[in-house]
Amino acid sequence: MKRRFVLIGLVILALASAQVMCRDLRGSTQWLRSSNATASAASREAPSNYAALKGELESALEEWNDATYGIFFKDIESGESFGINEDEPITAASTVKLPVVLYLNTLVAEGRLDWNDRVAYNSSTDWQDGAGILQFTARDGDMFSLRVLANLAITISDNIAYRMLTRHLGRENIVDFMEDLGGKIVFPEGRNITCARDMGAYVEAVIDFSKAHPDLGLRLLDDMSHPIYHVGIPGNLPDKVLVAHKEGDVSGIANDVGIVFRDKPYILVVLSKGISDIDDGFARIAHISKIVYDYQETV
Repeated sequence: MKRRFVLIGLVILALASAQVMCRDLRGSTQWLRSSNATASAASREAPSNYAALKGELESALEEWNDATYGIFFKDIESGESFGINEDEPITAASTVKLPVVLYLNTLVAEGRLDWNDRVAYNSSTDWQDGAGILQFTARDGDMFSLRVLANLAITISDNIAYRMLTRHLGRENIVDFMEDLGGKIVFPEGRNITCARDMGAYVEAVIDFSKAHPDLGLRLLDDMSHPIYHVGIPGNLPDKVLVAHKEGDVSGIANDVGIVFRDKPYILVVLSKGISDIDDGFARIAHISKIVYDYQETV
């Protein structure tokens, strides 16, 4: 019984954390209602407005030649975008949880699923260590609502929540969804591999979804804006800057993908492989993010 109270308390804490500063999020996403920017493919050559930014990023990456990076940037209002090694295959780690949860949101919006639908935990298929709380608390047969699983997968990157959602939604259905969004590298040979261009498409799909379904979209953005892992893209930015993002890491991998809400909001994806130290990897992402932020403030 005590174990169940611990589980309930932790889940409530996770849900509550995602609601903090919701008013700020609403104020920062007003542009979602009026922006008509459409998706455009990242090009090898940056638009004239961003040639200097791309050059600055390339200079920074030259100093970190011990690792490989994939970067995608897009100014949401203008649609201008560019990439650096944006098609390089890189392990997605937990950033893959974002398109999976977006797929779940899409099914809820279409009325094909309900947030109150429940999934039973099965340790033989769902258990995984690493990030999350369910590995310590869930027992076979425990039932979790889709809403709780979605929240845990984004806010605390719970691996078991992600596995339960993947099982419930169907891996092939998820692959089809990601490919429909423009994904080119989607679970090749069953491996969790992606590229910066694809992750940029998934992040933009979150924006498009939020325009079409403001209530559901705002809740997803709220979850993304208040994760416990908040050191990559927002790491060196001013405290008041709102960032909706999803980090991911495994051995040698440090990734972050998301949206930075400013007067000129933008999408930023930074994937990296060959990282010798995860903390250093995210510090580098924070440095890249600050370069982009400072430049975007001048455009």
